[in-house]
Amino acid sequence: MSLSLFGCLTIFSFAAELVFAVCAFVFVRRLLAREPTPMSENVGSVRMVLSKLRKGEPMSKDELDFATQVIADRRSLLAYSIPAAIFTIGCLYVFGSLEQLHGRTPSLRTFIGVLPMLGAINLAAQLHRVAILKRRLPSARKTAAPVAQSGQREVESNF
Repeated sequence: MSLSLFGCLTIFSFAAELVFAVCAFVFVRRLLAREPTPMSENVGSVRMVLSKLRKGEPMSKDELDFATQVIADRRSLLAYSIPAAIFTIGCLYVFGSLEQLHGRTPSLRTFIGVLPMLGAINLAAQLHRVAILKRRLPSARKTAAPVAQSGQREVESNF
């Protein structure tokens, strides 16, 4: 039995999917095993902290530590295994469909697998966009706002 090009690519995509899925599983397990910070329990806190970092606004020490943690998580190579797993699912679908056609003209159904591939590219771009913010962390540390002495935190509301 001989495999065509698309058969070999399908097998390679399946093997890559297994590797990326295991890496994504390990990454998510690490994130879930970590003790949550008080800042991470607030809805929209990641967006708020990262927008403050992008704009160069002063941040408290808690916000700065949380931003450092978020950026470190999203810079991890294991974080990129999630979009890689989604991308290889799309590859698996497209290559498998092309293998089943045996040289006939592909239909639109064959290329439905391109949609998860585009979503994975978008997700990887978003991770990269956050990872670039690491350059702004040293300047944010210099302008960090002092923590209130009374023990109460300032809580921002989006309402």
